Amino acid sequence: MTAISSTAITQFAELSSNKIAFRSFGTGTPLLFANRFRGVLDTWDPLFLDQLAKENQVVLFDYPGIGHSEGSYPTDMKELSSVAIQLADHLKIDKFNILGWSLGGLIAQYVMFYYPERVLKTVILGSNPPGENKVPFDPEFFKRALKPVNDLEDEIVLFFEPQSEKSRVAATASHNRITKRLDVSKIPATQELMQKMLASAQGVKEDKENFRGAYQMLKQPVLAIQGDHDISFAVENWFPLLRDAPTLQLIILPESGHGPHHQYPVLVSNYINNFLKFET
Repeated sequence: MTAISSTAITQFAELSSNKIAFRSFGTGTPLLFANRFRGVLDTWDPLFLDQLAKENQVVLFDYPGIGHSEGSYPTDMKELSSVAIQLADHLKIDKFNILGWSLGGLIAQYVMFYYPERVLKTVILGSNPPGENKVPFDPEFFKRALKPVNDLEDEIVLFFEPQSEKSRVAATASHNRITKRLDVSKIPATQELMQKMLASAQGVKEDKENFRGAYQMLKQPVLAIQGDHDISFAVENWFPLLRDAPTLQLIILPESGHGPHHQYPVLVSNYINNFLKFET
């Protein structure tokens, strides 16, 4: 299969005085992607993207002030959520599916709750629900994640399962695919910018809108996919919601960490494609 994600053209949209970088490729119902902490257009595994682009219009974008985008990164989750809506409007997309990884998984949930009339289904990768979660971040996450530049070993600890040889092999393969196009200078590297990104997630814990409780009445189907050992967003934090969230499905993948879709790009994309295409 042609790797269309690796040749997709970077375009720009003027949204609320911000020049937002995006790429759109593939065919099908639009699927908007919300990036992880320090994520940019090219920190997604291209094999994962290409599998999804077989059945969806994939839409990637950089947050304001991040990566190829201009402007200032907003620390308010509602402002961040509105970027996805503004981009959809720019592309003349009425209804869409949304997928988010890590910080992007939080943003995807806020888009879903703030704009329920626009979101068909939501996919959450390596993230947690809003509100108080019992299992905290492992200190090792911050030790590695806040380094100005991450090497392969950092990526293995952050996104994979370092105790598993299978996971380490998958990490190297994913890293090699990603770095073919990645410009590391676009990855947020200053403490100021990283702290702004972390600050945007602080309000999620407070959950003033009670979106955690809103899962009980949610109509949109939600698929959460987690590694069994995520040192940032622990899979165990989903368990209390399962009986109270009738549209939520949870998949747990073995010997994997914060980036299960990069360890199992074909398997996870198949799960997602099936979830998006069938009535649930």
